[in-house]
Amino acid sequence: MSTIELLPNHLGGQWHHGQGAGSTLLDPVLGTPLVRVDATGLDLAAGFAHARQHAGPALRALSYAQRADLLARAAQVLQSHRDDYYAIATANSGTVKNDSAVDIDGGLFTLSTYAKLGQSLGERHHLLDGESVRLGKDPLFQSQHILSPIRGLALFINAFNFPSWGLWEKAAPALLSGVPVVVKPATATAWLTQRMVQDVVNAGIFPPGALSVVCGSSAGLLDALTPFDVLSFTGSADTAGVIRRHAALAERSVRSNIEADSVNSALLLPDAGDEALDLLAKEVAREMTVKSGQKCTAIRRVFVPDALYERAAQAISARLAKTTVGNPRNESVRMGALVSRSQFEAVQAGLAQLQTQAQVLHDGAQHALIDADPAVACCLGPTLLGSRDAGPAVLHDTEVFGPVATLLPYGTLAQGLDLVRRGQGSLVASVYGQAADALRHAALDLADSHGRVHVISPDVAALHTGHGNVMPQSLHGGPGRAGGGEELGGLRALGFYHRRSAIQAATPVLAGL
Repeated sequence: MSTIELLPNHLGGQWHHGQGAGSTLLDPVLGTPLVRVDATGLDLAAGFAHARQHAGPALRALSYAQRADLLARAAQVLQSHRDDYYAIATANSGTVKNDSAVDIDGGLFTLSTYAKLGQSLGERHHLLDGESVRLGKDPLFQSQHILSPIRGLALFINAFNFPSWGLWEKAAPALLSGVPVVVKPATATAWLTQRMVQDVVNAGIFPPGALSVVCGSSAGLLDALTPFDVLSFTGSADTAGVIRRHAALAERSVRSNIEADSVNSALLLPDAGDEALDLLAKEVAREMTVKSGQKCTAIRRVFVPDALYERAAQAISARLAKTTVGNPRNESVRMGALVSRSQFEAVQAGLAQLQTQAQVLHDGAQHALIDADPAVACCLGPTLLGSRDAGPAVLHDTEVFGPVATLLPYGTLAQGLDLVRRGQGSLVASVYGQAADALRHAALDLADSHGRVHVISPDVAALHTGHGNVMPQSLHGGPGRAGGGEELGGLRALGFYHRRSAIQAATPVLAGL
């Protein structure tokens, strides 16, 4: 019997330990075992039924404003345990303090934002969608579209890179909508998600069963879904394909939101000027190094005018050279580890694939690790690749989920915009320049192939929120290979957890809505 602590799952309003050997979570820098997770033996069908039959009605009995109060109380509880979460992130994700903040404080900020947004909806229990319209000449009989909270549950299958933010950016709008939540965090970094759920559940804020967590294997989770449930998945395109073919979606029409791969871009406009070039170099270096490049929104391709290729390579490389890599417990370290040995090996394999068509401009392998054993630690310095030929497909099709980006030149702006779109749909593209008209044109040109376009000019250098930072007020998601999903965007996020229907009735009936 292992002496490593086994984290409990919460399902059906009760805590349950898995009955199998489970998986041991490791410190990606030290290689030491931390905790175990296991979901073997859980009665998923019964737990899901409890959420639908008990937690759902209890949540829907509350108004939006009342549910918003619960979100605010949950944020307060989480804030009181913030130091514990930072310690877990350091040990389990290998992140430096600033990178842990992106996940932990980002999650708390998103939760608090939805608590405030929910107050604006007041004491209602459903939402109106547009104005009523007459269905004939006589105005007595009209149609009014409404949004009603779903009667099922929301299942979240989350990625390893944001165990806090990935939970709360989905759970906040779901719970505000009156929908119970079951979260299945990625195994490698499940500890932080489990601990946050445990703290909120133990505080007794939400109705029993409104917030559940299943750690370990995902086997059986989709089988337990019924037609009125919804599913939100964040992860690889390969796994997304498997999910889309599952009977829950293909036969039972479970509504799904999917965020998959994304080869995001940064584009420097022609005649952008030295300030814009410096802003681009600064943001590319930041996106490559924050959370060791393990962000679905990180910059993977950097497009610059052909004449500025060398200058851009030097400017980005100079910033990367200052990055200290190693044990996040050392205060001099600015970039920690990849989350696991398998992730480290996947990044190495992706690098090798890109290097068949690109050369190394800044070699991350040359960064000496601080307080970390290279034979054990999953640490890798930031690597900038480049190619004078932007044509090869591998440069646009390969997402290396780590501290890696590729610099590519373009001729005309039209060619540069076409190259950005070769990512086949991305979460975000950022555009750097000075002239408002040129920036506006580029943003509109890229909008249909991206969930978000981040436009940076020198006048907002100190104000912009960052290429890769997902703000709850703006949409997160993207078309094509990015998954075709939408999350956040303020109150727009509630739409996923509601059903739109039309009520056709006499005007006095509709007036009461």
